[in-house]
Amino acid sequence: MNLTEKISYIKGLAEGLRLDESKPEVKVINAIIDLLDDIALDVTDMEDLYDELSAQVDEIDQDLATLESDVYDDDEDCECDCDDFCDCDDDFMDEEDPFYEVTCGACNQKINVSEDVLLEGEIECPNCGELLEFDFSGLFDGDCCEDGCCSCDDCDENSEDSE
Repeated sequence: MNLTEKISYIKGLAEGLRLDESKPEVKVINAIIDLLDDIALDVTDMEDLYDELSAQVDEIDQDLATLESDVYDDDEDCECDCDDFCDCDDDFMDEEDPFYEVTCGACNQKINVSEDVLLEGEIECPNCGELLEFDFSGLFDGDCCEDGCCSCDDCDENSEDSE
């Protein structure tokens, strides 16, 4: 039995008593029964609105699950063997401006840096502030740049000798 049925039952009981409606006590009882009837109708309306709202929230939840699936399932194509929350980006594979992964010696934070930054020679770790220095002087032994194509000391010397 729902609220409105219970209030109707109580109303029927009160009418069955055939109380004298001129007495103040009976007026109070009838006013209370009318108030309970109004409250029961309001509660029934709220239950209906709750059911509607619940259905809408379920639809939103399904839409969100579909959206999450569309967005986060793209990570399956990632070739970096990282976890589900991959923050790698295909832009790092740009051949014109390649990026390199550098690990900070102080905090072990992995940082992606462009070739230009590496050639500058140093960068500050965004995580701990440690200065990371890159020294490429030992990589070239003089025969790599016969034509003076780069800016290493050997090329500068070779170009001066050829003049």
